Amino acid sequence: MTTDSTDTSAIDALFDFPCDFPIKVMGKSHPEFAGAVTEVILKFDAEFDAATMEVRPSSGGNYTGLTCTVRAINRAHLDDIYRALTAHPMVKVVM
Repeated sequence: MTTDSTDTSAIDALFDFPCDFPIKVMGKSHPEFAGAVTEVILKFDAEFDAATMEVRPSSGGNYTGLTCTVRAINRAHLDDIYRALTAHPMVKVVM
């Protein structure tokens, strides 16, 4: 049995929505980076608490990694958050 790459039901079965989901975001180190990411997330999760965000600078200090745990309502909601973060000019990578 093969799974079509466009069939997301197998992936969706791994999650029990709604759920808390950690998203890792990387970008160039900038004083406004965490705030910008918080603004994007708040558009989708009004109860997101920026105080829970984990911040890790790279070893050279040029980049900052953030782990933001969002409350995902369903797969489409999670995809929307990923798309919005990826589209932000300060964001380099979203995982």
